[in-house]
Amino acid sequence: MIVPSITDIPLVREKAELHNQDWHRMVSRERNPMHRREWLTGFSLLSVASVSGCRGYQYAHVIKPTAENMVGSHEAGAEVFDPLVDEAVMKLLAREQSKAPDCPIGLDGMPEKKTICFIGIENKSAEDIGDFKDKLYNQIDSQILESASFQPISRRMVDAALHETRMRPDSLMVPDNMRLFTAVLQRGGAPVDYFLYATLTSGTTKRNSSTQRDYELNLELTNVHTGQYEKVNAEVRKGYHKSAMGKIWNYNPLKR
Repeated sequence: MIVPSITDIPLVREKAELHNQDWHRMVSRERNPMHRREWLTGFSLLSVASVSGCRGYQYAHVIKPTAENMVGSHEAGAEVFDPLVDEAVMKLLAREQSKAPDCPIGLDGMPEKKTICFIGIENKSAEDIGDFKDKLYNQIDSQILESASFQPISRRMVDAALHETRMRPDSLMVPDNMRLFTAVLQRGGAPVDYFLYATLTSGTTKRNSSTQRDYELNLELTNVHTGQYEKVNAEVRKGYHKSAMGKIWNYNPLKR
């Protein structure tokens, strides 16, 4: 066995250090690309997750009263129903307000409010309005309550009278049924002057991949004493498209 001399030991140590340095450089060259790829992959996944959201989580925000309503992509929503109610009720109240001089004068010298029984909303449109049915009822009832012409009857009293008489809303126009129903309400302290029915309808026009739907809200007012009938309506049109260019293609004024 050859034993290195004392003068050879620094040389051996220097070679060993150079060998270790070369080995670390080689390993670093092999690992650094992998680290970069892993970092880029992780960053991409994080970006996608931040945009699309994690599965099982839902995010929400409070909408300011001055903000516009969201426009439904497949069916009508607040962007359709809110203006329908506002316009229809405004027309009804304006028409009846013009008849205020013909109303009986109360003890306070002011015209007495007409008592109105809002029967309900009938949906005859092509869409299921879901929880909007109760919302529409409350919107119409609240606007009538704020008017100077009408005094609405509580919905709970109306539902209780329908339950007691076992009548359907569409059968109340039969004279005998009308007398029985109004007698039940009057016995509870709510005399009736008018019946109010609301009906939601729609009409659909199709053109290739685009669809136009015309929504109409009708308010029918019937005097239970004379049988006199009045009707007002409001309409909102809405377009549905399979592509973003559908609106421009179908509703471009330059094409007409």
